[in-house]
Amino acid sequence: MRKKTLRLNQLEKKLERQHRKREWEAHGSGLDVLISTILSQNTSDNNSSKAFASLKRDFPGWEKAARARKSSIARSIESGGLARIKAGYIKSALQKVKNDMGSYSLNRLKEKPIEESLEYLTSFDGVGEKTAACVLLFAFGKKIMPVDTHVHRVTHRLGLIEESRDRLKSFQFWFGQNNIVDYYNFHLNMVRHGRLICRARNPKCDECLLKENCAYYKKRMSND
Repeated sequence: MRKKTLRLNQLEKKLERQHRKREWEAHGSGLDVLISTILSQNTSDNNSSKAFASLKRDFPGWEKAARARKSSIARSIESGGLARIKAGYIKSALQKVKNDMGSYSLNRLKEKPIEESLEYLTSFDGVGEKTAACVLLFAFGKKIMPVDTHVHRVTHRLGLIEESRDRLKSFQFWFGQNNIVDYYNFHLNMVRHGRLICRARNPKCDECLLKENCAYYKKRMSND
């Protein structure tokens, strides 16, 4: 356990040197983060940001969006892609939050255990572990790692999990480390690292400060 803790702490420090350290700050209310993360599914950050801004502009207040027709929501978020599907997820989520919480707020999750909050959020239509983890990390500062394609790739290449295309394997690994690392910085830096350095194609291993700890790099060098 100590060896694993030391390795993760080394990775955290190296990622901060390669990229940067940030202080945690809320990225919006729990419901804001839930809706924006639903909109981010299967599209670019730029498109999902436009869709979220359009939704907030057309429906100033989640109560208005909840009362709107699904077709009206779909028109508002068209720039984000899969608009009809996501509109259904959004309308269903708003109705469920109101029914369960008594208002359009997820603030009750602040005080609940991570496992309980995760189970609750993943019961929503269209919400998996990544979206639920984004709500808990970015809205409430919980110790949990959202695993997107970049985090999964870096996790796998470092040799922290066995080879797998299943992101759930990465999520389960990080879920067991909640007393070890600063998840906020680790997540943001892992995503940035995956985008800029540890790319899916043509990774920039020569520029990577993690290469001494990287199973993928060692295997690549042994094959040259």
